[in-house]
Amino acid sequence: MDWVLFLGVATGMRCMTPMAVLCWFMYFAALPVSRLNFWTASLVSVLIFTVLALGEFYGDTLPKTPSRKSPGPLAARLVFGAGIGMLVVSSFGEPLAGGFLLGIAGALIGTYGGYWARMYFAGLMGNDLPVAVFESALAVAISVAAMHHICTDWVKQQHEASVLLRSFLG
Repeated sequence: MDWVLFLGVATGMRCMTPMAVLCWFMYFAALPVSRLNFWTASLVSVLIFTVLALGEFYGDTLPKTPSRKSPGPLAARLVFGAGIGMLVVSSFGEPLAGGFLLGIAGALIGTYGGYWARMYFAGLMGNDLPVAVFESALAVAISVAAMHHICTDWVKQQHEASVLLRSFLG
């Protein structure tokens, strides 16, 4: 479940993006549904979090957007990082504490690392907009890649279990 850390990193960069990506993957039944994450597989969740992510992409380009390091945005990133970590690990019956901790750790890395990188590259370019757009695209790419690897790992586990069961049964 090390890819949950990367979902947390993407959450630190763009709070709603990993949740929107998770909802899309769940909607297309790429992960098993659990009692905790069943609501993420609905079209309503997909639409809500996709609209929120698109709004965040736009809002992040505005000059008056508060810093991601200020208490409110930081708390949102930590809550969503922990939440997405727990939602993903619940699909596999793994301990929620692991998803919680990996999600928070990733969100902290993404929040502070993303802030530092954005300030550095915006200073080099003399313009924040291209860096903000790139950071949004990177958050999407990291989220999709992490979910793809999580789903691939799950499929491999299912295949290995099937092979083991067939060999056991004869």
